[in-house]
Amino acid sequence: MLSHSLQYLVFVIAVFALYWAVHRHYWPRMLVLLGASVFFYTAFTPFPLLIFLAGVTVDHVLVKGMGRAQSPGVRKLLVTLSVVSNLGLLAGFKYLELLRQTALSLIPASWGLHVRETPFDLILPLGLSFYVFQAISYTVDVYRGKASSEHSFIEHLLYMLFFPRVVSGPIIRASELLERFRDVPTLTPEDGGRAMFRIAVGLVKKLVIADVLGSGIVDPVFAAPDKYASAECIVAAVAYTFELYYDFSGYSDIALGVAALFGFKFPENFNRPYLAKNVGEFWNRWHMSLSTWLRDYLYRPLGGNRVSKPRVLFNLMTVMVLGGLWHGADWRFAVWGAVHGVALGLTRCWEWSVGKPENPGVPRVAAGMLATFTLVVLTRVVFRAHSMTDAGEFYARMMAGVPGIANVSPLVWGMLAAAVFFHAVPMKLYTVTSEAFVRMPVPVRAMALVVLGLGIRHLASVEARPYVYLQF
Repeated sequence: MLSHSLQYLVFVIAVFALYWAVHRHYWPRMLVLLGASVFFYTAFTPFPLLIFLAGVTVDHVLVKGMGRAQSPGVRKLLVTLSVVSNLGLLAGFKYLELLRQTALSLIPASWGLHVRETPFDLILPLGLSFYVFQAISYTVDVYRGKASSEHSFIEHLLYMLFFPRVVSGPIIRASELLERFRDVPTLTPEDGGRAMFRIAVGLVKKLVIADVLGSGIVDPVFAAPDKYASAECIVAAVAYTFELYYDFSGYSDIALGVAALFGFKFPENFNRPYLAKNVGEFWNRWHMSLSTWLRDYLYRPLGGNRVSKPRVLFNLMTVMVLGGLWHGADWRFAVWGAVHGVALGLTRCWEWSVGKPENPGVPRVAAGMLATFTLVVLTRVVFRAHSMTDAGEFYARMMAGVPGIANVSPLVWGMLAAAVFFHAVPMKLYTVTSEAFVRMPVPVRAMALVVLGLGIRHLASVEARPYVYLQF
């Protein structure tokens, strides 16, 4: 039940009606949300739900123990057990096969060490990477005194399984969801209108821009780059960069909009990242719930900026390599992260030597944006290719100088232009349009949404495509 499908729309309407019918009563509204979340997740695959239940049970016991423990040593032991158990889940289900393949290729037979030759064939629970990071954020926040341990098991479970974000995030802190469950929710007509507008924007991003770019140029070119001209490969790389943004930010818009319909306000996950003037700014604008998680739970515990300059560079590289591996059990993701780590390190060295410019001129800003976007596009090839070999072949084709651009259709050109335009327009235009939608009479709003739906149906791909980040 993908969140851009008709089934999801019917599901949300049914849950919305039931939830607001009982919203003044704590247990009924909690059970409605939990039942809906369990149903939504098991609609994908039921078995991993047992893994999540086990993980929440372990964490809940450890959190309660931290709340009662007086000894700092005991509290530290309990939070360590939580972090280790959650990372153990991630390592076991996501990275065990990668480790087996790596060991098989690196360890010579002459060493006498036995390495399993058959794959483990473990099922990767959908959304496990997001689940683990959110679980760690809660237990660590309890340890740091930034979150309360006085929550019921039902609240803890719903916090982890809340259906608008369980599959692909965003990663939500306890203060943004868990600690709001006991408040009686409210929803004004204006807030409801803004939520509907947000969902509509997300659907357009996903079904019109992202999916048309994906099916129209990205998929065919990356499948067989040797059949396309060099310029077409470059266009495909740029198109994939925008496809990934509109796909994931569209998902985030729908998640934030649906959460708002139930009275919850989630933080933004994207802030026009391709307008960043350097790599550091890019990561402050891209997938912000992940970037802030890496900052708060990995970079700063490693020492952050409070250590020597060589150690700062080491911390940056460590965070980016591990952040790259978080995206997938493949060493190419580590390479992708390492390249960004090097770029961040060079940016930091430049700032140390010449300082941050207070009022950079337009040429310098434009040059920084172009250089950053070029780096992002080039590294996206590694992100999209099935292997480093495929990525190398794609790069070679991009630089081969083979003429031609006939395979880029007018529809793809139009969507690329729309992608660039809507990414670059000031956020004020979005706000003004949203408020104009909110002020419309309800029948006019409904008609506008119907017309939008028909337009999406006309422009979108014949078959709805899964979200790109479902694989992570």
